Amino acid sequence: MSERRNPKAKTLHKTLRTCKNGHKYYKSSDCPTCPVCEAQRKPNDGFLSILSAPARRALEAKGITTPKQLSAFSEKELLALHGLGISAIPKLKTALAAKRLTLKNDLV
Repeated sequence: MSERRNPKAKTLHKTLRTCKNGHKYYKSSDCPTCPVCEAQRKPNDGFLSILSAPARRALEAKGITTPKQLSAFSEKELLALHGLGISAIPKLKTALAAKRLTLKNDLV
């Protein structure tokens, strides 16, 4: 079975990069995040472990690392964070519900 390509599709030019830890990886975007380092940083448990890397980084950058800290924010405030999208909200609400917490202004 041969691979078929769309001749009109743009070709992504990936560049070889090396992170500060020496990992080599290819990226087609300007994003400086090393996928190897990011995989090593991913928590094994807790609510941050169920999120995508961009969503996790957005919360960490805001200092949100515990469910209690998360409960101090509203859905609107969380969605304003760069990297955290609408698909993360149900995951976060489920994680909070497991701890008997809710988002700010979020009625159960």
